[in-house]
Amino acid sequence: MTLESKVRHPEKAHKPDNPVHMKKPSWIRVKAPVSKEYDETRQLMRKLGLATVCEEAACPNIGECWKNKHATVMILGSVCTRACAFCNVATGRPDKLDPHEPDHVATAAAELGLEHIVITSVDRDDLPDGGAEHFAQVIRALRKHTPDTTVEVLTPDFLKKPGSTEIVATARPDVFNHNLETVPRLYNAIRPGARYYNSLRLLDTAKQVDPTIFTKSGLMVGLGESNEEIIQVMDDLRAADVDFLTIGQYLQPTPKHAPVDRFVTPEEFKKLERIAYAKGFLMVSASPLTRSSYHAGDDFKKMRAAREAQLAMT
Repeated sequence: MTLESKVRHPEKAHKPDNPVHMKKPSWIRVKAPVSKEYDETRQLMRKLGLATVCEEAACPNIGECWKNKHATVMILGSVCTRACAFCNVATGRPDKLDPHEPDHVATAAAELGLEHIVITSVDRDDLPDGGAEHFAQVIRALRKHTPDTTVEVLTPDFLKKPGSTEIVATARPDVFNHNLETVPRLYNAIRPGARYYNSLRLLDTAKQVDPTIFTKSGLMVGLGESNEEIIQVMDDLRAADVDFLTIGQYLQPTPKHAPVDRFVTPEEFKKLERIAYAKGFLMVSASPLTRSSYHAGDDFKKMRAAREAQLAMT
């Protein structure tokens, strides 16, 4: 049975109202990033020539995360070959690969004393493998220089790059994350360079290569999707045996990006969290400020404990 045959299409698509500019509700507002630890983390990244998705994607949690010396390193340069409607990362001619980047990432992990590190990247459609081997080199460098650090990768979709998912999975990250981002109906508008089923297959393939790897995916809400469509994506992810789901509020980075259709309330996020757990996810993080790497280390520990408890019952 193929993965496509295990998932269903929503029978009726939800059409959002005409979007208008909306003021952020109180539960979205965060403090400005001011702390000694924030400055130290920023200086270390500049010294090592590393980019972070925290800065490039204008993440609202940067102040909290950097104060705790948690940073999501963005490899393969800071210029993306795609122009997704939700993303603030620069688009254009991509950077040359830095052969020293894997060791620099390991150095940063060591200097920050990280127990858990998240490695992500821009899309690199210009590379034959989409950057998969570079991901593998970073994982190997971390294993060599900081063997006690658990490693989470948040990869692009490697569209039309056969074998790339296998390259990364074979390097054995502790968590293999790839975000679906939104419901399939909105892909043409929000993620025009991607394909929903390709992303599902990527997650399914990573789990098949090594069933001990935790797989993870994330959704943004507030783009015009319906709750029924969100629940269908949950079912599709469970069909691909995904362990961990994150759901967060979409925030419009600039006026040129896709507008916010609505602000989902904390109560609605709690309801989605309960539904996701009922569908069998080992770990669910759902809140207005949830992002893929937000509290990733703590969530990894909880997920590992949940698996151990699950195995003890069998």
